[in-house]
Amino acid sequence: MSKFGELIEGEIPVLLEFYSSEKQGDDSMKQVLRTVAEAVEEKARVIKINVDKNRQLSGALRIKELPTWMIYKNGDMKWRQSGNLDADTLIGLLKEYF
Repeated sequence: MSKFGELIEGEIPVLLEFYSSEKQGDDSMKQVLRTVAEAVEEKARVIKINVDKNRQLSGALRIKELPTWMIYKNGDMKWRQSGNLDADTLIGLLKEYF
C-alpha cells in the first residue's frame, strides 16, 4: 500500500476507478476513462485499480460496489461514488480540484 500513498500524495488530483476484471465486460467505461484522460491532460491523473489484484487496498478502502470512483489530492480523499458515470460528470468533478 506504500505505492498507493505515493500515488495520491501529489498536488495533481488523481481519479481512481476500482474495477474487477471478472466484471469488466463493459467497454463503455474504458472509453469514458480515455475521454476523461484526454480532456484533463496533465492537470490530473486517471488510474484504474483492479480489486482482484489489490485485495488488501480494496479492503482497506472498503470497496463494496464496482466500479467505485475516488478523487484524491494532497493525500486526502476529496470525493467518492460507486456506479457507472459519464465522462462529462467525471471531468467536471476533476476540474473542481485543478
